Amino acid sequence: MKNGFGLALIGLCIATSAPAAEFKFIALGDLPYGPPAKVYPPFERLIAEINAKAPAFTLHIGDTKSGSTPCADQMLLDQKRFMNAFETAVVYTPGDNEWTDCHRLKAGRFDPIERLSFIRRTYFDRPMSLGKSPIPIERQSDLMPAHTRYVENSRFSRDGVWFVLAHVVGSNNNNRTLANVRPGNPANAAAVLEFEARNKANVAWLEDGFDKAVTAGAAAMVVAIHANIFDYGSLDKKTEKFTEGIGFSRFGELLVRRAAEYEKPVLLIFGDSHNFRIFHPFPRRAPNVTALEVYGAAHMHAVEVSVDTNEDAVFGFKSIFNPALKRGK
Repeated sequence: MKNGFGLALIGLCIATSAPAAEFKFIALGDLPYGPPAKVYPPFERLIAEINAKAPAFTLHIGDTKSGSTPCADQMLLDQKRFMNAFETAVVYTPGDNEWTDCHRLKAGRFDPIERLSFIRRTYFDRPMSLGKSPIPIERQSDLMPAHTRYVENSRFSRDGVWFVLAHVVGSNNNNRTLANVRPGNPANAAAVLEFEARNKANVAWLEDGFDKAVTAGAAAMVVAIHANIFDYGSLDKKTEKFTEGIGFSRFGELLVRRAAEYEKPVLLIFGDSHNFRIFHPFPRRAPNVTALEVYGAAHMHAVEVSVDTNEDAVFGFKSIFNPALKRGK
């Protein structure tokens, strides 16, 4: 799909025992990118545009800053302030630019693990969303004793649809076993341990999320992550299988298997590569999965997702263009 996409309805056949409902929510991420003086004003305009539409809630799929801006406390606190400027709830899952890539020179040479700890205690200090009208959310840390660290993994339901957010990020999900780094580097060793534990938690959370949706008789399911798990050699487009050893392989394979078993509509929302598109990533293995990649970076726009469980086309999509920017930008 091209960036000028307006409205698309994805036909998905469903059979559901859940009550019919209709609502709209916003999906966005990978913004604002750039120097605060330049990008904060247009981001505020976008927030005002979204507030005027009064959606049920907003999903922010991470990368609240660019990878070349410093990962300082104030930068991260600014982004939380923006989320709390939304009139309705904002449910957030982190991206790689907030912590994974903070070791970069332009990002300030921060310790990524320390930055992740800061985000967890700053953004996820209670089982509630952000925004001016927060909603209660279920957190993996509160429900799974084996994964008490993962306060950022959350889920909630709305009118027969289950939403599951998992902390899967770009930069190969912080899996540096495949990165071009010096063997024995302590930072690399710490990253490997972090990846393995979080990957295990994400897989458990997604599995339990599907179980929850099935038990609840949910009409559809939405999974939100940051990472583009389809490109960069992660997915073989012919076999629709994930490359073993890539940071997304276990999560991706589980998503395909459980979605196929679930049979009802599954919407995967992600960002990372800043290429607005709507597509079916697994037409043979799991044709009921629709993927939405949100706008990002210079294209500081959002996507309105309409949900109607009384229709075969459960999910509809409409671009929300930023009034402060030209539509092509």
